[in-house]
Amino acid sequence: MSEVKVKIKDLSVIYDNGDGVRNIDLDIYESEILTLLGPSGCGKSTILRAIGGFNKLTGGEIIIDGEDISQLPPEKRPTSMVFQSYNLWPHMTVYENLAFGLKLRKISSKEIESEINKVLKLLKMEGFEDKYPAQLSGGQQQRIAIGRSVLLKPAVLLLDEPFSALDAKIRHQMREELKRIQSELNISVVFVTHDQEEAISISHRIVVMDKGKIAQVGTPTEIYEEPVNPYVASFIGEMNFIDEGDKFLAFRPEEVEIVTNDSGEYPATIEHIMLYGHYSQVLLRGRHNMIRAFVPKTNMVDIEEHMKVSFNVTKIREYEKEI
Repeated sequence: MSEVKVKIKDLSVIYDNGDGVRNIDLDIYESEILTLLGPSGCGKSTILRAIGGFNKLTGGEIIIDGEDISQLPPEKRPTSMVFQSYNLWPHMTVYENLAFGLKLRKISSKEIESEINKVLKLLKMEGFEDKYPAQLSGGQQQRIAIGRSVLLKPAVLLLDEPFSALDAKIRHQMREELKRIQSELNISVVFVTHDQEEAISISHRIVVMDKGKIAQVGTPTEIYEEPVNPYVASFIGEMNFIDEGDKFLAFRPEEVEIVTNDSGEYPATIEHIMLYGHYSQVLLRGRHNMIRAFVPKTNMVDIEEHMKVSFNVTKIREYEKEI
């Protein structure tokens, strides 16, 4: 296990209306991408902004590299924040935007030039020095915003929904870019998103948030395969639920095996089939509710809409109902 980079102890940030987060304990490790995931209002950005110094703590401590930074202002913390809105200066060139923070630190022009050249190479944006933000695409602007933060050599890079304003294709590219940059710099990253696919694709570990509390912490595989409760199960990926009275049975669409006769455990009728390239989504009407199945295209030969079939489940999770 890597060393702990950030230790959050009994953290509370409570707003005037009573919302916020309470009693959060969390370790963030050296050189990992840790993602805070959850719906709007769950507390993920509140924690991120608390680490960056933009939210005043109601209680608890934030320790980075062994130093309690809880009372320090943002500019005194070993952190750097990248926002959704890029926050680039429109009247400054790419070079001037990248140099801005370094000039405030009284770094020599020669060293600034050397550091900017290195970061432009890292970002694969050599030759863009004299362009203005308005001349760049959204993805390029966000890369420059990340580069500007990286130039400050923070102990922890904080990213608040940085790709949510980008279209789907560019978002995918930016996730790959972030993983590459993080790996090359070997830096600790705390990433906030409400997008489960984004969280699963980029993270070493995910923190699933629920109404100001941590619901589960684990690797993407742990969160996906073994969600601790129905909330996490339904929030990460697709999940089918069967109500068994005192408990729920839960299983993923890819864990459904359709049988074209009645020899399977659960009888069903095929309602709809939607093709997604290498697989199809098959919607089954079961005894009590609709069941979603993902079927490889090689297994779709004998399956048609409105057909009476049955299905088996290869893996079932059981959750007791909360009283």
